[in-house]
Amino acid sequence: MKTAAALMLAWVAAAVAKCPGSSAWIHASCEVEVIAMASCTDVKAEMLARVNGQYAKWHDPHNNGTYSVLSFGDGLMLKRVTGNKMYTDRMGFDFKVKGAETCVVSGCSESQVTSVADFSTNYCNLRMMLCGSKEGCHPVEHDFGIQESSVKPSLGASHDPSACIKVAAQVVPAVTWETDAKTINI
Repeated sequence: MKTAAALMLAWVAAAVAKCPGSSAWIHASCEVEVIAMASCTDVKAEMLARVNGQYAKWHDPHNNGTYSVLSFGDGLMLKRVTGNKMYTDRMGFDFKVKGAETCVVSGCSESQVTSVADFSTNYCNLRMMLCGSKEGCHPVEHDFGIQESSVKPSLGASHDPSACIKVAAQVVPAVTWETDAKTINI
């Protein structure tokens, strides 16, 4: 009985990405399980192409954050710094082959600062690494479809896909002309 329970626990642990941890006692996070319609080799290659292709071939459409690779092997650990460089999140991804052209990806993103409401940031951190053109994303090497089979944000965190694709608005300076009769602001 103990052996069966231990095997079951090991199986469950293997199916979920290892959350990277946070030094913040209270912090937002999100865990996802995504079925990618591609080989795990292609999924990993696309994720690395996005990270390595910043800013020439790819940019993070969730407020233009910057991703970096912390470790790569069977799994993948990433870090994302927000576009304004104020916040850092860490992510862990695990990959499980499910047929020749299907990969089950488990991902977990955790804020590295005290936070509760994250306005979908941890969810978007994960989604932006996996989404394809059907989801409104711009792949670099491999365009594949995804299906989210599980999304688990922490209490207070959210998971709104529409929040993921937004780049910081550009500020256009006002133009002012002065004439003899009046000032015209455009």
